[in-house]
Amino acid sequence: MATPLLHLGATVLCAHGGQATPTSPSTRVSVGNQPIALLSTPYAVAACALSPTAGGPCVTAQWVRGATRVTAGGVPVVLMDSQALCTPTGTPLAPASAQTRVTGT
Repeated sequence: MATPLLHLGATVLCAHGGQATPTSPSTRVSVGNQPIALLSTPYAVAACALSPTAGGPCVTAQWVRGATRVTAGGVPVVLMDSQALCTPTGTPLAPASAQTRVTGT
């Protein structure tokens, strides 16, 4: 089933409510006038609520699973159902909203 591609304006949260944004989205491909995220794009996490005593906060995240059939520049794009892990906590990112016009698998 096809799911929406993530772009710079997508809402992506860490497991503790921190806002995650791509540090270097693709400038060659855009949807809704915003650059898309690629599997190789690291994310920065801001305002993670996990305390340092509990192993937090989440600082960065890296996607580990992306699209299997859609690429940009030979790199898989990131979809709403892609998986990422935060550093240093090892918890996932959760895409909450994205554009709905362009989908992939």
